This record gives sequence, C-alpha cells and structure tokens, in this order.
Amino acid sequence: MARTGTAGCRLIPLMQAVVARDRAAGFGGLALAEMPYPHAAENDVIVRVHAAGFTPGELDWPATWTDRAGRDRAPSIPGHDVSGVVAELGYGTTGLTVGQRVFGLTDWARNGSLAEYVAVEARNLAPLPAGIDHAVAAAVPISGLTAWQGLFTHAHLVTGQTVLIHGAAGAVGSMAVQLAREAGARVIGTGRTEHKDTVLGLGAEVFLDLGRDRLDEVGEADVVFDVLGGEILETSAKLVRSGGALISVAEPPHVQPEHGRAIFFVVEPDRAGLVALERRLRDGRLRPLPTAVCSLAEAPSAFDPARRKPGKTIIAVAEAD
Repeated sequence: MARTGTAGCRLIPLMQAVVARDRAAGFGGLALAEMPYPHAAENDVIVRVHAAGFTPGELDWPATWTDRAGRDRAPSIPGHDVSGVVAELGYGTTGLTVGQRVFGLTDWARNGSLAEYVAVEARNLAPLPAGIDHAVAAAVPISGLTAWQGLFTHAHLVTGQTVLIHGAAGAVGSMAVQLAREAGARVIGTGRTEHKDTVLGLGAEVFLDLGRDRLDEVGEADVVFDVLGGEILETSAKLVRSGGALISVAEPPHVQPEHGRAIFFVVEPDRAGLVALERRLRDGRLRPLPTAVCSLAEAPSAFDPARRKPGKTIIAVAEAD
C-alpha cells in the first residue's frame, strides 16, 4: 500500500524503494527509502510489484542516472525486470485492465522495478497466467528477450544451423541454449568446468570448457552468441561460417567475421516476444535456472559482487496477488 507524506501543505503518496543517489558510490550508495508513488503518463500502467529483477552492472549505465534528454534524474530506482499486478491505468491506456497479472521490461531511463510500484508503458508488458509464479516470471524479461532477439531478430537462426553460445550457464546464455535447441539448432555451449552438467542438461550437444579447451576445436558455427566480450569475442570472429553472424551483448565486436556479420545490440521491450516466452514457460519448454530470492530490504546488498549468488537474484516485493 502506498503511504502519504507532506510536501509543503500538500499530501503526496509514498512507497518503499531501493534508491541510488550517488553514481560514484556504486552499490554502496544504495539504500531502502521512501519515494513518491509513480505518475502514470499516457499509455502507462502502474504495476504493483510482486517480484523484480536487476542487472548487476546497471549502476554503471548512463540511463540509470540521466533521462533521455541527458538531464540528471538522481535519485533513481534501479531494476528493470518486473512481475506484478496492474494497479492503475494511465490516460488512454488500452489492452490491460486493473487487477490483471503482468510481467515485462521497464524503460531504461525511468525509475525501475525495485519498488512497491512502478510506472511502465503498457506495450512493454504482457499478460501473465495465474499458473506462473511472479518470481519465475521476473527472471525472464531481460534474459529471455535478449536471447530471443539475439538468436531470431538479429542472427535469423533457423533449423539445422549450428550455434555457439558463450556463457551458456548464465541468465542469458541458459535461455539461449533452450530457445536454440527448441528451434532445431545444434547447440555448443561454453563455460567453466562446473557448468558442464548444467549446460548439457539444458540441451546443448557439446560443452566447451573455456579454462581448458581451445575455441577452434568446435569448428565453424552459423551463429556465435557472446555475452562475455574481450578475447573470447575477438577469437570467436574466426569461427563464424560464411554468411553467418557474430552476435554480442557484451561490447561491439572489434574483429569482423571474414564473410559474415557482426552485431552488437541492446535488448528492447517487446510484447510479442514476451508472449512467446510466456507460452514456453507455461508448457515447460523454457525454464529459468534456479534463482536466489531476497526481500526489498535486502536488495541493496544483493548488488555487492562479494555476496552475489549463481544465477539471477530476484527481489520479492509483495507476497500475494
């Protein structure tokens, strides 16, 4: 429930949120605080947040600290994965109703989902059936859409092709392995030694240990999907088959495949993609890896690399619909 505070002689509704006030302070500058209840602009909805996710590096993103016009917007609320219930509709909003379960991706340059309520463009959300837990749904938007767009929107992956997925046991990589396998591709996954069973269990045909094996041992691939960057990304350009694609979400590739494409992209909100992912969640074709779940009060410490747990950390905000 939103509370009220005063601004001069005016009562304003307040909510609990994780707040970032100082870019230089990093995760040490995060704290739980009261923030104004969000405003629903045209075509927005206000979501009562039940579960939220964040990306560990987002405190370094320019959009965390400035709006689309480049103006400072601190203090800001991090987090962009959200699952919850529609609490309010903005002017002109259609397609969703108050009380409806939804999940999706919040805008990069607005206050995010580590709060009791968040304003989101309605087109960035998709309906969430009652059979899918909010904590599961909150693990999907960024990771799932990144994998979906990398494989199908940018790489144009089709049945029978070979795809090499770096970081295949991570949040994005694990989604990419499952989606590529379902699409009928031959999947090669890379990672550390302890990731082998996980990656093969997700559907990869071959696992490559980045600490012990040579990348060129896998031969050529139609698609290389990279989430690691650096030397791995540069070396991977040589593995792209003629007409294939090197896809990166870590950094722009500095080395181009000799007869292929190199693409760096940032994931975009996409309702159609969310709907496709939700169908796969519902019928068991897609499953996020086990996640750590903590409370909103514990969220600031979850950004600490020393305390980070394997998989994606989900913040549980509200307990029931």
